[in-house]
Amino acid sequence: MHETDMTKALILTVKDWWEAQPEKPQITKVHLTVGKFTCVEPMSLQFAFKVQTENTFLAGAELVITEIPLIAFCHRCQEEYFPEMGQRYTCPNCGQPMEDIRSGRELKIERVEFSDSSPTKQSLP
Repeated sequence: MHETDMTKALILTVKDWWEAQPEKPQITKVHLTVGKFTCVEPMSLQFAFKVQTENTFLAGAELVITEIPLIAFCHRCQEEYFPEMGQRYTCPNCGQPMEDIRSGRELKIERVEFSDSSPTKQSLP
């Protein structure tokens, strides 16, 4: 389950940011963008996050995942298309193999929300 290792890396990244803050804010949400082509299972990632953050600085924080679809571009047809994950990675019009992926490989922390005296949203650098 590579979601467990990904969650560990996510926690370490957020922890580095958190430790650099002069006042250690209470993190309420971590927003993550996950592309469909990363083969990351969002439910498994959320489960791993919940388990691994118990009794840590992230205890009680919510992992909010935004999934990004797999979009490819066919140079022959000059069109974008949505390949079927695990089924067909060719252009539905001409059958050309998928070569140009426009989205779906993203895996990044979009922002971290925390509570303090004035509710704000902050992004990681």
